[in-house]
Amino acid sequence: MQALKPAVFLDRDGTIIEEVNYLKDKNDLKLIQGAAKALKKLNKLNFLTVLVTNQSGVARGYFDEDNVSVINNELKNILNKKNANLDAIYYCAHHPNGTVEKYAKQCNCRKPATGMIDNAIKDFENIDIKNSYVIGDKFIDVELAHNAGCKGILVKTGHGIEEIKKNKGKAVDYIAQDITDAVNWIEKDLY
Repeated sequence: MQALKPAVFLDRDGTIIEEVNYLKDKNDLKLIQGAAKALKKLNKLNFLTVLVTNQSGVARGYFDEDNVSVINNELKNILNKKNANLDAIYYCAHHPNGTVEKYAKQCNCRKPATGMIDNAIKDFENIDIKNSYVIGDKFIDVELAHNAGCKGILVKTGHGIEEIKKNKGKAVDYIAQDITDAVNWIEKDLY
């Protein structure tokens, strides 16, 4: 049996890459400053790094799943060139109010539901969920963390600042300036 390994589940838009509402062109993909170094640090700390992202633009008809794959592959390529690694990518294309019938539904994968994390646990079999983290720019990311049984970190990049104003008093394990600050907090939290 494999030893359990902690994971960091990362939101994409507004957390690792600059927020562009419904990103559909890979040429508009820009890393948030320090994101590659932060991921590289997580790799060195021996965390699994797993992207978990809601992509309701598919359900809304703004782009298709092939487009999501192109963007996600471009992100992986950019990170790999900087010696930073994502171990896996999961996304949810559903939205209950979508206009594309196939994707217009309530599901168990749309954050804050735990379906994407559940799939990662099945795929990797050795994730230590109690010592894992979720980093994101919305409170649904923190809710996802708590629903899955791990710690939730809210970054102030992307939608983070407006989320903090809107959700004062909601439970969060740490509010970080950005992904670099979040990863530094995780390192301190480990010891």
